[in-house]
Amino acid sequence: MLRFGAIAALRQARPAAAKGAVLQGARAMASASDAVTIDLGENVFDGYNIDVPSSKLTMGREELVGLYREMQVVRRLEMASDSSYKHKLIRGFCHLCTGQEAVPVGVESALTKKDAIITAYRCHGFTYMRGASPFGILAELMGRKEGVSKGKGGSMHMYAPNFYGGNGIVGAQVPLGAGIAFAQKYRGEEACTVALYGDGAANQGQVFEAYNMAKLWDLPVLFVCENNKYGMGTAAARAAANTDYYTRGQYIPGIRVNGMDVLAVRQAIAYAREYAISNGPMVLEMKTYRYGGHSMSDPGTTYRTREEVQHMRSTSDPITGYKQRLLDNGVATEDELKAIDKEAKKFIDEELARAKAIPEPAAAELWDDVYVAGSDVPYLRGRVPEETHYYS
Repeated sequence: MLRFGAIAALRQARPAAAKGAVLQGARAMASASDAVTIDLGENVFDGYNIDVPSSKLTMGREELVGLYREMQVVRRLEMASDSSYKHKLIRGFCHLCTGQEAVPVGVESALTKKDAIITAYRCHGFTYMRGASPFGILAELMGRKEGVSKGKGGSMHMYAPNFYGGNGIVGAQVPLGAGIAFAQKYRGEEACTVALYGDGAANQGQVFEAYNMAKLWDLPVLFVCENNKYGMGTAAARAAANTDYYTRGQYIPGIRVNGMDVLAVRQAIAYAREYAISNGPMVLEMKTYRYGGHSMSDPGTTYRTREEVQHMRSTSDPITGYKQRLLDNGVATEDELKAIDKEAKKFIDEELARAKAIPEPAAAELWDDVYVAGSDVPYLRGRVPEETHYYS
């Protein structure tokens, strides 16, 4: 099997615009002779006005192992973020996806690099899967000048090729995603946009406005609700009259997916992508769970019990469950998976150490990248002139 270090080196060597997730390299090297057919089991999908995907899929062993590797990297990345925040290396808002790793990994594995993704502020996993390095993500979180947004965006505003953030306004990314899909259709591209939002954002009016326009023009957009059961301190049932989020598109078909199963996520997105490019929008609901609070400032225990969190960790963890599936299907051995675990930890530790060594941007760069450079108006040239004082 491909070793983690070799694939990581391959990823670092690729041009920024062509960088993909580690599993892309594994996928290319998979052959028909090592294909494995896996049955996802019953009740993995629920459909609304559409047939559901098949519960069986066939994949190469390298790609199957690649999915495990990527979930471990995302988990370690978020653990490093958690620790750095608690050591005050990261300030401000910070939203982690620990427990939800199957969603970014499963989504990316079903897309091409021509497809687009836009999401909310729980975005670190998606940023990494779209091609950003853990070093760039961690440096951004710490406000360092070599971060993916030059240290100016932080946890909420990260970008990568065909990844449009990381958006801080609740639900605002959904109509933006419809707009990206409009551009794809206008240009005649064989591509779709995945616009993700949480159960808390699902009640925003702009979400339903985006549904309407997307269906009216049959845009190739997948509206994906990550239902982790809680908004910011509020259980979904307390905020929504209808918690079957995959049915809320009304005139748009929907599928509910076990979002703790990376293969179920992959299968659903692959199915929905093909549908959207030919027919128009679809609403998907990923039933998932976050182990931490809404953000680092939320202990996450005032509106749910510690026993509930522990129960989800012990019975539904996406990495533990997938590891057992790989073992049961003879895809990998216990020792091989343990080696991946160790290498993922080492990889993130090294990336974190590199990020810590990078300085913050110079104060003179504060006004850079605010406006397009080259404007004839002095204060629109990308830097406010020294004689301008807004806070004097």
